[in-house]
Amino acid sequence: MPEMFKVLPPGEALKALLDHLGPEVRSEDLATAEALDRTLCEKLTAPSSLPSFPRSTMDGYAVRAEDTFGATESLPAYLSVIGEVPMGRIFEGVVGPAQAVVVYTGGMIPPGADAVVMVERTQKLDEANIEVLRAVAPGENMIQVGEDVKEGESLFDAGHILRPQDLGGLMALGITRVRVAAALRAAILSTGDEVVSPEQIPGPGQIRDVNSYAIAGLIARSGGIPLLQGIIKDTYESLLSAARSALNASDLLVISAGSSVSTRDLTADVINALGKPGVLVHGVAVRPGKPTILGVCNGKPAIGLPGNPVSAMVVAGLFLTPLLRRMQGAENPPARGRITARLTHNISSVPGREDYIQVRLEEREGDLWAEPVFGKSNLIYTMVKAEGMICVPLDSNGLHKGELVAVELF
Repeated sequence: MPEMFKVLPPGEALKALLDHLGPEVRSEDLATAEALDRTLCEKLTAPSSLPSFPRSTMDGYAVRAEDTFGATESLPAYLSVIGEVPMGRIFEGVVGPAQAVVVYTGGMIPPGADAVVMVERTQKLDEANIEVLRAVAPGENMIQVGEDVKEGESLFDAGHILRPQDLGGLMALGITRVRVAAALRAAILSTGDEVVSPEQIPGPGQIRDVNSYAIAGLIARSGGIPLLQGIIKDTYESLLSAARSALNASDLLVISAGSSVSTRDLTADVINALGKPGVLVHGVAVRPGKPTILGVCNGKPAIGLPGNPVSAMVVAGLFLTPLLRRMQGAENPPARGRITARLTHNISSVPGREDYIQVRLEEREGDLWAEPVFGKSNLIYTMVKAEGMICVPLDSNGLHKGELVAVELF
């Protein structure tokens, strides 16, 4: 049966989908400790300076830098030790001329001191006196108030996706709650008379459900809540009923369709029946993943993924991830990690489509090489055995062996 859909370049297809989304983002107040990978809905500024007191970066002696000027091993500076700064405490006193106070890494610099001499650059004469064997400059071996962050400084804009280091930075400033985009509920329907649950032993001609779980993992990584809705039979009535129920209970719908043209048409018909405007894109200029369906039903997105696992994962990465991030208010969703490597084989392509090739990485004599993992799009271990993928651009005839390529890491 001939394919009747008209393909669009991936960028145009994504734009067609995103242009139909409203600007509203649901938000919720959340403990910062639980906000990893969530998108901020507010601009955050520093409520105080960090650090809030001058700190030593070394074990040593807090001194007045001018008292060490000109000090060398052959002509040291002599200082009197007048005490030490207990960790987490304030020194009761002031460092005066030719005086020093013992400090530890992270400890507070006592009043009057403006530098720290490393303990390795000193020599004890007795319990009350030291020799300084090398001069220090003002500010050396210490962190000033606000050197990390100044009070009132902008931290993050709304739309920023919180990373592990961001959570630590917020906690350091006492920001223990944040307003973030509410996690989106993404319903996943898997279709196919041949598809069975992973717990089942497949009969003749049957396969276990792969896509529901792979796509659920990608949704979770993108800040969403996957809602697995089970395996639906390949009939219009069954799929429409299940899709309507799933969409009503979620923020967006993902249908993992079968591989035949008739099954894809069935998915398109169901999406059209769920609400307006219905199907926006039916066919994208990518390989694998050409029979992709993108639609919006009464304000909620609906995506029809190809049934082959590699195709489904490639398409989900191209459309589902940026869709989820945009719906959570992230204006510039983070790209997957990328590295540069040399290609081990020639890869042919056809102008007018983007080709996505899975690759494994290996180091050869100090250079990083990307070796294609060739395999059909219905073989999930083509992707399992890979560490990333490369894209052959839309207008290219292919890539050459030895060429430097960008590898998107999984």
